[in-house]
Amino acid sequence: MHTLTFNHIALSVKDVNQSVAFYQEVFQLKEIKNTASNSKTRWLQLTESIQLHLIPRPNLEIKTNKAVHFALAIAHFKEFINHLETLNIVYSDWKDTPNKDYIRDDGIKQIYFQDPNGYWIEVNNDV
Repeated sequence: MHTLTFNHIALSVKDVNQSVAFYQEVFQLKEIKNTASNSKTRWLQLTESIQLHLIPRPNLEIKTNKAVHFALAIAHFKEFINHLETLNIVYSDWKDTPNKDYIRDDGIKQIYFQDPNGYWIEVNNDV
């Protein structure tokens, strides 16, 4: 069997500057050098070994739904929710109840919200 590690998430975005600003403001992500090309794609550091690549596609239609999302775990879940509220970012539980978290059967709390392009992001306390 092959040993795999997760490397990056790549998202097509309408306005790369707006998307970078969003992810930096919400998650305090550091921008790193795009070492793959001289394109306008911008890279953000999620962890030591995982990156978020934001690929400008201003003329592309972006279709999303909540079932297609990426999830991030955070140690200070309530503090993060307070941060979202300070930024006036609307979040919900899986059933779309505004400003409510959801507790899964395994006890993990989670919330969902969208980035400026409509991509769904889950944040949970599974740390």
